[in-house]
Amino acid sequence: CENYSGLFRRPRGMYFSAKDKGEMMSMIYNWPAEKVDMIVVTDGSRILGLGDLGVQGIGIPIGKLDVYVAAAGINPQKVLPIMLDVGTNNEELLEDKLYLGLRQPRLEGEEYLAVVDEFMEAVHARWPKAIVQFEDFQMKWAFETLQRYRSRFCMFNDDVQGTAGVALAGLLGAVRAQGRPLADFTKQKIVVVGAGSAGIGVLNMAKHAMLRMPGTHKIGELGEGHNQFWVLDKDGLITKSRKDLDPAVARFARGYGPEEVEDLHEGASLVEVVKKVKPHVLLGLSGVGGIFNEEVLKAMKESDSPCPAIFAMSNPTTKAECTPEDVFKHVGENAVFASGSPFSNVTLSNGRKGYANQANNMYLFPGIGLGALLSGARHISDGMLHAAAECLASYITDDAIRKGILFPSISSIRHITARVGAAVARAAVDEDLAEGCPDLDPRDLRSMSESDTVDYVARKMWYPVYSPLVNDK
Repeated sequence: CENYSGLFRRPRGMYFSAKDKGEMMSMIYNWPAEKVDMIVVTDGSRILGLGDLGVQGIGIPIGKLDVYVAAAGINPQKVLPIMLDVGTNNEELLEDKLYLGLRQPRLEGEEYLAVVDEFMEAVHARWPKAIVQFEDFQMKWAFETLQRYRSRFCMFNDDVQGTAGVALAGLLGAVRAQGRPLADFTKQKIVVVGAGSAGIGVLNMAKHAMLRMPGTHKIGELGEGHNQFWVLDKDGLITKSRKDLDPAVARFARGYGPEEVEDLHEGASLVEVVKKVKPHVLLGLSGVGGIFNEEVLKAMKESDSPCPAIFAMSNPTTKAECTPEDVFKHVGENAVFASGSPFSNVTLSNGRKGYANQANNMYLFPGIGLGALLSGARHISDGMLHAAAECLASYITDDAIRKGILFPSISSIRHITARVGAAVARAAVDEDLAEGCPDLDPRDLRSMSESDTVDYVARKMWYPVYSPLVNDK
């Protein structure tokens, strides 16, 4: 993506720009495929941890749809990568003679939303059953567009909801790895570094999961006032005394109550927070490489958990908060590690493996999209997303968890996707959101057992089987 304009050879996907306003409804019919099942769209404003890459961010929708083909068995003739070119604020790109996008600052406010509105209406008019996945939008637009469209179209935001689902599966796995029952998730002390779209998405889903835990159904037992999170951004610990506090973050800001840790103030440093809170989990979604330094990790060694969990979720690898080698060296060999980028396992002093679990979105978003597609869901609900995360969390056996393995091998990705897709489809049926697909009525889906649903989802996957040109005699 950083060099896409210099590497460009042929168009892959569609580009809708701010200059196309008023023309998108006719433009959408330029795509030659009669049927599209899966669309991934970006505006290039926050590509991974690399920032604003303008139209060069088209590589992300292309790559995500490659994963849909490989993991979910979506027919490659029925996928569509899309770039919404609303300009760029990246001065280097604006001055680059090879840059392929609009050479203007990004649209803002209602002008921006008018472009996205028109695009969504055009897509829905031609392919009303297509799933639209929003990818790598900057925080303010990630939340704004999610709330604007989620009840009108079958769409979701992978950064807010997909990352959150994978992180939740890992957090639930960490509870099991610490030898505690899942119900104890409500008692976990979690320090979160990063208050962007991914960080807030994880917090929201984790909070909802806590409220769904057995025995916590009464709001008085575990209500909005219950806060097991300490959230930090570039200015340190976020408290209710922070000026101009973003509403999305406000519900997780530390206040002044019986659960507060003494002497922790607004803007407290990460080391200070870790030392005083002694968290069970340290979760990084900051995009700042190496922020979990030696001092921070040594402080985690004093965690109230015998098996502290460190999640370095930022990617690419250069943006990871720490490495598994750092964790097992400074926190201890009993630590649990997961990352958003790929790392190799570590050989520990006793000869056993220290697992570098990869908390990759590809474990979840293909199943979310596939389950929504096959159930004919009108939209994608929180319940469907929770079903996906809980399915992924339950996939790992207790024996594997005891070894420190939180996520399955990528070699079994199709089986994982079938399970997750079935869980999503069944949740859609339970919430009366399923309208079925041409070969399956939602009533038939409702009557299927769990294993039958998994088998059905697996049968609907596309495989690259080619017809022979010559028949053997």
